[in-house]
Amino acid sequence: MPIRVAATADLDDLAPLFAAYLHFYAVAKSAAQVRDFLAARLERGDSTIFIARDEQGVAQGFVQLYPLYASLALRPSLLLSDLYVADRARRQGIGEQMLDAARQHALNTGACGLQLETARTNLTAQSLYERLGYVRDAVYLTYWLDLS
Repeated sequence: MPIRVAATADLDDLAPLFAAYLHFYAVAKSAAQVRDFLAARLERGDSTIFIARDEQGVAQGFVQLYPLYASLALRPSLLLSDLYVADRARRQGIGEQMLDAARQHALNTGACGLQLETARTNLTAQSLYERLGYVRDAVYLTYWLDLS
């Protein structure tokens, strides 16, 4: 499965995948909001998005990474913010391949690690993450302050 860094030319294929990702998490956003958000990420380069396509070039999934800094390690790190595989493409190893691409990108950019979070109910994703060596944090809690 070809996986590469997405560019603005991929926006038409990324937008429906991202909308499906938001739907999975029960977040309602318009197609225009989704497109504008992704266009800004791609144009500004403030995230790295990998897109997976099948042999016919049909987009099957994406993973989005944001740069962070691990203060305790005094090094850069990455937030694996979003990972999604289209329903039609699940159980083919695409999620694992995209996680491998994210890991390789992290290594190539000198990141000391990848951080992610997922819904407590997303047991399928948790199983994949743990199989690939991700460790659930037992020391730190995550908090969120909603400013909307």
